[in-house]
Amino acid sequence: MNFPANFKYTKDHEWINAEGDMATIGITEFAQGELGDIVFVEIETIGNSLQKEEVFGTIEAVKTVSDLFMPVSGEVLESNPAIESNPEVVNKNPYGDGWLIKIRLTNPSELSTLLSAEEYKLLTGH
Repeated sequence: MNFPANFKYTKDHEWINAEGDMATIGITEFAQGELGDIVFVEIETIGNSLQKEEVFGTIEAVKTVSDLFMPVSGEVLESNPAIESNPEVVNKNPYGDGWLIKIRLTNPSELSTLLSAEEYKLLTGH
């Protein structure tokens, strides 16, 4: 299973890739595997400033609907237009074309509270 070493991870199975005060967020390969075939992603928080662990959207799979949680505090700038018409891209490429949102960090120090790739591997048993 793939967990990019330069990303940070949450116990709720989101990943974040921060560059400066901007970051891209998605769900991990482990999460998409557990969810199964993703059929819909809903993100209605564009333009909102959210705190760490607040819900920024939902992801629906054949089996279930799950909330998506902010790994860190930030302003939601955009969602991935590709997942609106093609949500299965999250299953195929969760760390690339299947990203969910882009944010502007409001508290970059929160990144230090997240899991490294190695810590996330231990959490998932992979």
